[in-house]
Amino acid sequence: MKASSAKQTLDIGEVVRLTGVTPATLRFYEEKGLIRSTGRHGLRRLFQAHVLQQLQFIALGKHAGLTLEEIASMFTSEGKLLVDRAFLLKKADEIERSIHKLNAVKNTLFHVAKCSAPNHMECPKFQRLLEVAGKKKPRRRTTARK
Repeated sequence: MKASSAKQTLDIGEVVRLTGVTPATLRFYEEKGLIRSTGRHGLRRLFQAHVLQQLQFIALGKHAGLTLEEIASMFTSEGKLLVDRAFLLKKADEIERSIHKLNAVKNTLFHVAKCSAPNHMECPKFQRLLEVAGKKKPRRRTTARK
């Protein structure tokens, strides 16, 4: 997905071809301030070559569950990436907790599907899994105690 170093601008068709991002999505990202065109060649928008990396970061952010506003906040007005490391660490921790929960659910489903007990309610392991699943976790306080 590299643009020729001699070619500093790409038209919208080249960006679409190199990234797979649709023209409508590119226009939407531009409207939201995530990317910026540098002009037009006829009716076709032109972009600096670094838009390819911006689009890669946008894709990564979306995969991580970031909102477009959160992603946009990590670009300067010139389109340079300015990562909020503390925010990304917090997001990575959230993803880690989600992975842990999903693994527990996956393992439970595998056990239920493969359990040889004639009735799952007679299976001691299934009973323990139900108990764990039914317990509510205490909520964390979001404000500091005085």
